[in-house]
Amino acid sequence: MKVVILCGGQGMRLREETEVKPKPMVEIGGMPILWHIMKTYAHYGFKEFILCLGYKGEVIKNYFYNYEMLTNDFTIELGTKNVDIIPRHAEHGWKVTLVDTGKEAMTGARVKRIEKYITDDTFMLTYGDGVIDLDLNKLVAFHCSHGKCGTVTGVSPQSRYGELTIDGDHVVSFDEKPVQENNFISGGYFVLNRSVFQRLSDQDDCVFEKSALNSLAQEGQLKVYTHQGFWQCVDTFRDYKYLQGLWDNQQAQWKKW
Repeated sequence: MKVVILCGGQGMRLREETEVKPKPMVEIGGMPILWHIMKTYAHYGFKEFILCLGYKGEVIKNYFYNYEMLTNDFTIELGTKNVDIIPRHAEHGWKVTLVDTGKEAMTGARVKRIEKYITDDTFMLTYGDGVIDLDLNKLVAFHCSHGKCGTVTGVSPQSRYGELTIDGDHVVSFDEKPVQENNFISGGYFVLNRSVFQRLSDQDDCVFEKSALNSLAQEGQLKVYTHQGFWQCVDTFRDYKYLQGLWDNQQAQWKKW
C-alpha cells in the first residue's frame, strides 16, 4: 500500500523556519519532520512513498537525491568515482516518488495530480507536518473492516489554554491545558479507496477536505478511527519548540523505530 504525503504548503505561520525551506523539512532532532513521518510508516511496513511537492519542492528533491551522502558517513577517492557509504541510518527499501504538484495548488488538486501513481485499490494519505504514535496496521485493518470509501484518524490534542469550570461568576476548577478527550479533530493519517479521485479535480482551487471528505461524510462513506494517544502537528514556531523539547528530553512518543 502506497503512502501519499502532502508537502506543498508554504507554512506561513512558521516563517522563522520556512523562509528557506518547506515546512516538511523543518528539523526535529536533526532530521526533517517529513523523515519522522516516513519512519513511522516504514516501522509498520509501509515503505512506498509519493510526495506531493509545491513550495520550495526543489529542497525536498535535493534532499532525497543526495540522501545517502547527507545522512551517512562516506569515503571518497578523489580523481575517481569511487565512493564507499558508511551507513548510519537504516532506511533500506524506501521507494520515494517526488511529484511536482504545483506551487499554488490546494490539497485536492495535489492529490488528484498523483492519481496515476496509485495502482492499488487502497492507499494512505497524510500531511507532511504531523507526528503520531498510531499503530498504522490497526488503522488499515479498521478501514478494511468497514467497507467504506475513507477513514480519517480522529485525535484529541491537548488544549493550548487553561479550562475553567464556572458556577455563576465563581471558578469551581481550573484545568491547565487539558486533553480534549471528547472533542476530536482530523489528525490526517487517512486510508482511502481509489474511488476518491472521482471527487477531485486538478484545478488549483480544489480542496481535498471540502471536495472529498465533506461529500464522503454526507454520503456516509467516511469512518473515523479514534486515537487517544500522542499527536502533534508543527503549525507554529511554538509547536516546533515543543516537539524539539520532547526529542531532546527523550520523550518523543512518536519514535517507535
